[in-house]
Amino acid sequence: MAKDKIRVTDLARMKADHAPIAMLTAYDFPFARIFDRAGVDILLVGDSLGMVVQGAESTLPVTMTEVLYHLKLVARAREHALLVGDLPFMSYQVSLEQALRNAGRLIKEGGAEAVKLEGGVVMADTIRRLVEVDIPVMGHIGLTPQSIHRMGGHRVQGRRAGSGPGCRERLLEDAQAVEQAGAFALVLEGIPAELATEITERAAIPTIGIGAGPNCDGQVLVMHDVLGLTDGFRPRFAKPYANLWREATAAATSYIREVRERAFPADEHSFHVKGA
Repeated sequence: MAKDKIRVTDLARMKADHAPIAMLTAYDFPFARIFDRAGVDILLVGDSLGMVVQGAESTLPVTMTEVLYHLKLVARAREHALLVGDLPFMSYQVSLEQALRNAGRLIKEGGAEAVKLEGGVVMADTIRRLVEVDIPVMGHIGLTPQSIHRMGGHRVQGRRAGSGPGCRERLLEDAQAVEQAGAFALVLEGIPAELATEITERAAIPTIGIGAGPNCDGQVLVMHDVLGLTDGFRPRFAKPYANLWREATAAATSYIREVRERAFPADEHSFHVKGA
């Protein structure tokens, strides 16, 4: 069944219509095609690939080259969803010129239709400059994985009152700064549900939550958490809708057994000389 293409401008309408926005990460052609045909609104090629695809302990080692590679794969599969590419750590923080160059590469070379970057007040000028040259920007505040060293790990933000980093009032300021700078949407990660609700009610742009409660305008999860493609730690906010790790293990085990028992390949999997 054909679906209308999702554009940046559609998300504001969805917020106004109280139509929840569904967003998933993807890193390759097959899963991007599955999610796109299932009707997901936004596909994100996130720097989370460092952890779930590459096995790193954080997102920090991910490079522009790696994001571009995965973006190209997903872009080939995407027909319906809006495609967003993450700007990795230190690809946009050095200068406005660096941010422009790398955001432009995600769109020109990778096929992204928008970029995402982390940070609130301190990133407002960068967001504004990108928007000025017609590069759509999705903001990201709260638990920002590129800031794990400052935060002391992946810790919930906004529980404490105050205007310091990670405090409630600061996150309200961050949300306002991102919106005023021209971002079209805002990811809220790892913050109390009550604070996420307040930000969502105040903001004219859609909020997309991950570990931010049920009242955001949309939700995003990492595909490996949704599909059960991990045998390790799973965040509290993640809900597995399948257990592909178990299924893949069972399939591989069956294949290995049949090879060792010479049950595979069978005659139907073989080619023969005609007439022999």
